[in-house]
Amino acid sequence: MSIPRILRALWAPLFGVLLAALAFAPAASASSAASAASAAPAASAAKDAIRGGDPLYSSDGVRCTVGVNAARSGTYYAVLPGGCGAVGTRWYADPQLQVPVGETVDVRFPKSHHTLVRYTNPDLSYPSEVNGPTGPRRIERVAEAVVGAAMCRTGPVTGWHCGVIQAVNVSVSYPEGVVFGLIRANVCAEPGDTGGPAFMGDALVGFLVGGSGNCATGGVTFYLPVAPVLQEYGLSVGY
Repeated sequence: MSIPRILRALWAPLFGVLLAALAFAPAASASSAASAASAAPAASAAKDAIRGGDPLYSSDGVRCTVGVNAARSGTYYAVLPGGCGAVGTRWYADPQLQVPVGETVDVRFPKSHHTLVRYTNPDLSYPSEVNGPTGPRRIERVAEAVVGAAMCRTGPVTGWHCGVIQAVNVSVSYPEGVVFGLIRANVCAEPGDTGGPAFMGDALVGFLVGGSGNCATGGVTFYLPVAPVLQEYGLSVGY
């Protein structure tokens, strides 16, 4: 399935408009947060931690959201949307660029839609958790998306919203090229929510990479599946 103009409706070009809009203040939705409250077990908050759903800031003036934290052989990584800077980009936990976090070690965009950041600051922790309006939520596993299943996602701008998975293996045309293998859902989102993690039940299935519409009138959104990315790099969650 190809949707050549869907991302130009309100969200194009993706990393010209979307990433600039990432500075908007978060606004959680109470009703959708309640709907998603049982999607994953709660986890206790930890000081000085970076979790899925948290923003990272680069010296290039880009703000990107962590889709998921993962680990391999005692080293921790963040998976972000593609287009969040080139290999070697340095990331910080704060917009003043005072707290270093790590650097980009791989970028796959287009075709795929992800950026891999290696965490390097030993003074921070990188738990297998996602931040949401009800607090940190532990991630124990990932799963493949199932058409017709309920899915909930969180975003820095609009908080938690839920809907239904409509299709998998979707191809979407971006200005930079075609991205393959995406999940399509009728979960609303707005510019600035990019990178927000998405759950099917208690399992993480992907993170937001684009869409059209808004949370006032509804819309269509697209997600990069997480499982193939973790498998490619030998990464795991639930540590």
